[in-house]
Amino acid sequence: MAKIDKINFSTPSGFPEFLPSEKRLELYLLDIIRRVFESYGFTPIETPAVERLEVLQAKGNQGDNIIYGIEPILPPNRQAEKDKSGDSGSEQKALKFDQTVPLAAYIARHLNELTFPFARYQMDVVFRGERAKDGRFRQFRQCDIDVVTRGQLSLLYDAQMPAIITEIFTAINIGDFLIRINNRKVLTGFFQSVGIAENQIKSCIGIIDNLEKIGEGKVKQDLEKEGISLEQVQKIIDFIKIDGGVDEVLDKLKHLSENLPESEQFCLGVAELETVITGVRNLGVPANRFCIDLRIARGLNYYTGTVYETTLLGHEALGSICSGGRYEELVGVFLGEKMPGVGISIGLTRLISRLLKAGVLNTLAATPAQVMVVNMQEDLMPIYLKVSQQLRQAGINVVTSFDKRGLGKQFQLAQKQGIQFCVIIGSEEAAAQKSSLKDLKSGEQIAVALENLAEEVKSRIG
Repeated sequence: MAKIDKINFSTPSGFPEFLPSEKRLELYLLDIIRRVFESYGFTPIETPAVERLEVLQAKGNQGDNIIYGIEPILPPNRQAEKDKSGDSGSEQKALKFDQTVPLAAYIARHLNELTFPFARYQMDVVFRGERAKDGRFRQFRQCDIDVVTRGQLSLLYDAQMPAIITEIFTAINIGDFLIRINNRKVLTGFFQSVGIAENQIKSCIGIIDNLEKIGEGKVKQDLEKEGISLEQVQKIIDFIKIDGGVDEVLDKLKHLSENLPESEQFCLGVAELETVITGVRNLGVPANRFCIDLRIARGLNYYTGTVYETTLLGHEALGSICSGGRYEELVGVFLGEKMPGVGISIGLTRLISRLLKAGVLNTLAATPAQVMVVNMQEDLMPIYLKVSQQLRQAGINVVTSFDKRGLGKQFQLAQKQGIQFCVIIGSEEAAAQKSSLKDLKSGEQIAVALENLAEEVKSRIG
């Protein structure tokens, strides 16, 4: 045999590959998320994996994200076409790093075909060139919803987001979680009132957003490096430490607004925050599921109002498991008109990876099959095929064993795949129009007439 060059076929770092049991878990969670999204009237869309680079970078949309560029790679025999590929400097393309910026471009492209407010969900893969590490990927699936409109967007859409988050994570049954809510106008208004220059506010918000990652000491240092005075730094730290129950925090903010100079923006943010909290309560979100947290800033520059982060209690080191917020100018970047929106995002690939390692979630069986029809005799295969089809028509997932092997080995194969029930039909059973149904979990085996087999399996599956 001729020697062949060794090819490295391992997956590139940061690009995950699921085993069947993991992929089935992802699909199960996607079904839950989709059902909740659609129950609130969100409609599905899909945008290309590739966008023009100028779209992804417009008005600072890129933030700190590292973008993967796209460039055609020609085969050796077509190198002469390199300069004719059509990808000129003005047409550079890149892989999308989130769903929100492509949504803005999507709305701009289909403005006259959409009905507003436009509520969409999208559960696509995105790409970021960040350093791959445990729980952090370069390719991952995001589950996003956004509502965008022309003109004014009701704050009740902001209030809906925590209700949706609550329904999803309650259905997934991941344990106790807390949705932390803030408003960027509150932060911006406070910074203005203590004399922070307009050109420093965005960077200050970015520093505050890293508080939980880098700690209070480093936050103080970074603020001082931005030219913020020690007095101003202390005022900022004291402000973001305001805590307590929702009503208690709102009262403290209202009292503070009475004593702040130039507090118009601050007061507007507090009023919006109160409206959102009232809506969250009216939507029936339990009081232990949400709070006001003035440390929540969300680093992306396009957020302008309500912001959210969701924490899994007892597993805070996992970071935010769902986040988002309101933006005013993102779509307007492409259209030149005000089109406010609000949305949230679940980084599902990251979430699954972290929750599996934390023992919060478990993978599903490797196969969706609930029953194996075993192969006792090759000449009875017509009966096995007929019985398999009858079970499928009754809504039962079935795998038929086509290969002749020992009965014990067939049981082992079923158990390895997580299949609980085996249907056994030998020549005597076939003649009597009966079968044996074996429960591989309990070891119980019973005789069942073929005409009653589907009903018996369904009752045992529950």
